Amino acid sequence: MQKPRFILGKLSTLLLVALTSLASVHANNELAQAIENDYAEHLEQLFDHFHRNPELSLLETKTAARMAEELRAAGFDVTEDVGGTGVIAMLENGPGPMVMMRADMDGLPVEEKSGLENASKATQTDPITGNLVPVMHACGHDVHITSLVGTARQMVARKHAWSGKLMLLVQPAEERVLGARAMKEDRLWERFGQPDYALAFHVSSEFEAGKINVIDGSPYAGADTVDIRIYGIGAHGASPHAGKDPVLLGSQIVVALQTLVARELSPRDPGVVTVGSFHAGSKHNIISDYAHLQLTVRNTSPATRATLLEGIERIAVNMGRVAGLPEDLLPEVVISEESVPPTTNNSKLTQRLQGAWIEKMGENAVMSVGTKGMGAEDFPFFTTEPYIPSVYWAIGGTPKEVIEYAAAGGPPVPSHHSPLFKISPSPSVQRGVESTVVALEELLQTK
Repeated sequence: MQKPRFILGKLSTLLLVALTSLASVHANNELAQAIENDYAEHLEQLFDHFHRNPELSLLETKTAARMAEELRAAGFDVTEDVGGTGVIAMLENGPGPMVMMRADMDGLPVEEKSGLENASKATQTDPITGNLVPVMHACGHDVHITSLVGTARQMVARKHAWSGKLMLLVQPAEERVLGARAMKEDRLWERFGQPDYALAFHVSSEFEAGKINVIDGSPYAGADTVDIRIYGIGAHGASPHAGKDPVLLGSQIVVALQTLVARELSPRDPGVVTVGSFHAGSKHNIISDYAHLQLTVRNTSPATRATLLEGIERIAVNMGRVAGLPEDLLPEVVISEESVPPTTNNSKLTQRLQGAWIEKMGENAVMSVGTKGMGAEDFPFFTTEPYIPSVYWAIGGTPKEVIEYAAAGGPPVPSHHSPLFKISPSPSVQRGVESTVVALEELLQTK
């Protein structure tokens, strides 16, 4: 007599699971439709505005003002001029954790050659060089800020679906890895509260438009800007024995540096030491007394960073000794303050959000593919000291047919920072909003 009850009980459980799944899909279909409607009515024009009017790092005054206007109109409490041109938008909605979502807003000194109708014609005076330069959103930050506005509008409309405190952070100067540090130094956490979780995404030309790519690990490398000052003893080019040649010494240092990755890192431990600039001398027949090397050093862990930086110091200084330089003329290694730690996703949080995206948006929407390069980000300045669990994901921005055509021998997909860079805004912005809202509602669940 218990078998029928057991079967009925099991069927009831399966039916409940099925109904719950259908309800989840239905709810997310409603979210996706609401985002699509908002894109047609508002976000499409907003993206077009941002794409046509990019601004350089630390000069994002008009972009910041428009973002503040949009976020206030959405219903957030907005503070401007945080760490320069940064914007903070706060919304409290009952008890619960505090979650930060960040979007960067600066453009690049690049002339847009995408061929798009809304290609940027903007120019600004570069604060570094003092020259008037063309400006372009060549890294997709226009997608990020447009999506943040879309997220704000959805989170206000869906206040019934979440509880807690939401911080939307509009960051300047990511391209120069200065903005996050500047906002932190402006007493960010003391003024607005320290989040329990921190989130961010980046549109990617590498992936199919609308796909969510998230990895358990380090999506972006740490980067150090390093200068090596090499001193010598000047002499006539015809009498090299009378001096100490910094060009020769610099060349030996460049070659020796390549052994750090090849012989001091594990083959499974990624690292990069690139000498991007070598300046020395003034004339054919003069042995100079100075040379200057400029390096970028990339890593995905603090241990690797320490190995590389200590190795650079050891090699540079001791190659000077090998050359016979006196102790007061040995090479100097200078590590710039522009250095950033690696972006590392919290494993537990990554799995949680990945599960939410798959449940709400389907398995086909989510992928987990590691990047091939060692690009860096300043987002970790928000999450490392003190540590805040964080996830940084990617949204694909290139139509599938374009990727397939490139794979079949067609023109390559333009990379970020290229004057040809372009993404498909509609699926990128909409998926950016949808993935963010799903992630926020997962972390800000109602009791």
